[in-house]
Amino acid sequence: MTPAKNLTPDIEHDERVPGQRAYEAVIERLSKASVEKHWEPYVDIPWDDPDFAVDQTDPRWEMPLVDALGSHPWYQGQPQHIRATMGLWRVATAMKVGLQFENLLKRGLLNYAYRLPNGSPEFRYVYHETIEEGHHGMMFQEFVNRTKLPIRGMPRHLSVLAQGVPWIPLISTELFFVFVLGGEDPIDHVQRKMLKDGKIHHPLEEAIIRIHVAEEARHISFARHYLRRRVPALSRARRFALGLIAPLILGLMARVMLSPPGAMIRRFHIPDDVVKEVYEDNPETAAQIRDSVGRTRELCVELGLVNGLSRRVWKAMGIWDEPRAA
Repeated sequence: MTPAKNLTPDIEHDERVPGQRAYEAVIERLSKASVEKHWEPYVDIPWDDPDFAVDQTDPRWEMPLVDALGSHPWYQGQPQHIRATMGLWRVATAMKVGLQFENLLKRGLLNYAYRLPNGSPEFRYVYHETIEEGHHGMMFQEFVNRTKLPIRGMPRHLSVLAQGVPWIPLISTELFFVFVLGGEDPIDHVQRKMLKDGKIHHPLEEAIIRIHVAEEARHISFARHYLRRRVPALSRARRFALGLIAPLILGLMARVMLSPPGAMIRRFHIPDDVVKEVYEDNPETAAQIRDSVGRTRELCVELGLVNGLSRRVWKAMGIWDEPRAA
C-alpha cells in the first residue's frame, strides 16, 4: 500500500453509463479499487512519530488568511497560541462531525445492504465502503483524542434528529444517497482545496486528509452512479418530492460541515458582530457554501430534479448558482 504522505488524490471517473451491464462494471471496478488501494489508520499513519505529535500552540494550526475568520482583524489580534488553538479546534470539530456523519452513513448503508438480493454487485461495494468509513471514523477520533480539546461535534439537537437518517433507505434509497452526497461533497470540496492551498500543514492533518480524500472519491462516485441509475425510473411524483427535499438536505449539511462550532465561539469569546460579519453577511462565506455542493447541484439538474419550484428552494437555502454557459 502507498504511504499516506505519497498519496495523490484523484476524482473518480464520473462518466455516464448507458446500461445495466456498464453500470455493474463500474460497481465492480470500485470494489476492485477498494481491494487494491486502501489504507489502515493504525498502520499507515505514524501516530507516535514525534513529528506527528499534536501541540495546541503549533503555528501550523493557525487559520490561513484565505479563511474568512483567519483574515479578520479580531483573529489576527489574538495571541499566537490562541490563534493556533482556535485553528486546531476548527480542524478537530470538522473531524468529529465527519465521524458522526459517517456513523450515520454506515448504519444506513447496512440497512440498504440488508435487503439486497443474492448476486447484487452493490452488496460487495457497500461493505467495502462501510469498512473504509469505519477506518475513517477511527482515525478522526484518534486525532480528536490527541488534541485534548473538549470537542463535541454536531449540536445536540441536530445529533438527536440525525438518528433517523439510517432508516431513510427503508423509505427511499434515492433520498438516502442524496444525504450521502450532502455530507461527503462539502467536506471533500474543502479538503481538496486545503491540499492545494500552498500552506504548510501539520503532517498528521495532511496524512489523514489525503487518505480520506482518496477513499471518499470512490464513495462519491458510487452515490452519483446509483442516483443516475435509479432516479430516472422513479414516478413523476417521487421525482418531484425528491427535487424539493434535496436542496433542504444539501443546504443544511453544507452549513453543518462548514460553519464554526458554537462551542468554539463561546470558548474563545468571539464577539457576535465578528461572527455576523464573517459567517452571516460575508459573500465569500456564502460562495464557499454554494460552491461546496456544486457537483451535486449539477447532478440534480442533470437528473431533472430542478424545476421552477425546487429552484426557489435552492435559492432560499443559499446554494443555487446559475449554470455556466458552455
